[in-house]
Amino acid sequence: MDYYSELQALLDISIALSAEKDYNKLFNMIITKSMEISNCDAGTLYLLKDDKLEFKIMKTLSMGYDRGSDGSPIDMPPVELKEGNVCAYSVIHRETLSIDDVYEDDRFDFSGPKKYDSITGFHTQSMMTIPLIDSENKPVGVLQLINAMDKTGKIIPFAKSIQEVIYALASQTAIAVSNMRYQEELKEQLWSFAEALATAIDERTPYNATHTRQVAKYCGKLADYINELHEKGQEEEYFSVNRREQLVMGALLHDIGKIVTPLEVMNKATRLDGREADIERRLQIIDLTAKVDMLEGRLTEEEYKSVSDKTKEALDITLKVNGMGFLDDDTYSSLEAALDYEYDRSGEKMAFFTEEEKECLRVRKGTLTAKEREIMENHVVVTSKILDKVHFGNYFKDTPVWAGQHHECLNGKGYPNHLTAEDLKTDARIMAVADICDALLATDRPYKKPIPKEKAIDIMKDMANFGNIDAKLVGYMADILNAADQS
Repeated sequence: MDYYSELQALLDISIALSAEKDYNKLFNMIITKSMEISNCDAGTLYLLKDDKLEFKIMKTLSMGYDRGSDGSPIDMPPVELKEGNVCAYSVIHRETLSIDDVYEDDRFDFSGPKKYDSITGFHTQSMMTIPLIDSENKPVGVLQLINAMDKTGKIIPFAKSIQEVIYALASQTAIAVSNMRYQEELKEQLWSFAEALATAIDERTPYNATHTRQVAKYCGKLADYINELHEKGQEEEYFSVNRREQLVMGALLHDIGKIVTPLEVMNKATRLDGREADIERRLQIIDLTAKVDMLEGRLTEEEYKSVSDKTKEALDITLKVNGMGFLDDDTYSSLEAALDYEYDRSGEKMAFFTEEEKECLRVRKGTLTAKEREIMENHVVVTSKILDKVHFGNYFKDTPVWAGQHHECLNGKGYPNHLTAEDLKTDARIMAVADICDALLATDRPYKKPIPKEKAIDIMKDMANFGNIDAKLVGYMADILNAADQS
């Protein structure tokens, strides 16, 4: 390769290196192009980790030997940073070394290559080691090239001009590796931040202990299932690594707004949430008061019995309604009748229920009153406010979007912004399905009993029929749940 070809190759590789984001492709590029430029037979790339040089890629063209190119680890002990080893010396002193013939060089310990030669029949002769030094003058690894050859295939020393080109290439590689490591550190920092916030929310209340991570797990599974279908030509959508990571991180952060939700709302297991004892005492007092009035002649026995029957009826319906998930019309009608009961004691009215108790008992579905539900739903607004203060960078730019939309519905009846199908991308729809799925299947919720998987799927299908969530994704979720049972 002439000088201009070498220069053009170096420029092309430098551009490619700066754009590459995959470690394996980057490492393969550096060792392959270095071997091409130097026209050598073998090469090894080491990376510096914990003050040791770990084998990453090993190639020998004449023997068809290639290890580590696919990213799989090489099961060889790392090289200690001792000056007797040529690669270690190169890293320690940040110096490119060229050895014309390892069998005639006594500066370094070449017992390893010589033993390798005796076992394999390979002959190690010329060698060049180039440290990978980043822009902060820190070593990140070393490139070792073996047996440069002339046009006839004869082994020759590495030319000085080649050393300079390879060193420039190695420097570009070191910078690329460092940049990738910095990016990974930033990503890891953001992941740890998300995990910390998820832990903080889950620790607030027992029933939320696994919810966040379950939603993240379901989101990941849905993305992976969509990719499987995409590969079969059955799904247009595809989740890249970046898109999947944004979705899963959004799931980890989707309930961060609950950090300000009062526990008495989050943990409300029944409609009355402990107030039933007050009602029972009040009804006992009313019954005893009516009995005294009867004994003192202010009531007939029949009138007393009517009051006593109503207190029993009121208590029975209270205890029945308090723990029900949904109030049917007949139950609600009986409840309304009991809520109007009162004992008129000579013009002094003794109500069976307070207005607050009536509001709680009249909840048709769930345990929360309208005011309490508003407080609970506000967690999505708070989630968005908190995440708006976080710099997610371009890589995770959609994470706060998906986290803030997990309670929106396709028909516009969700919250907080009443978005519609036109506004909601697949990612947000996935998170909504995952959130509902875990809410239905959870075994640790104080306000409901766990339900079978089949019933949970039916409920989600009904929600899809009403236009709340995506029917196709519900079908995918059902496939995933059924497959899990069979595995």
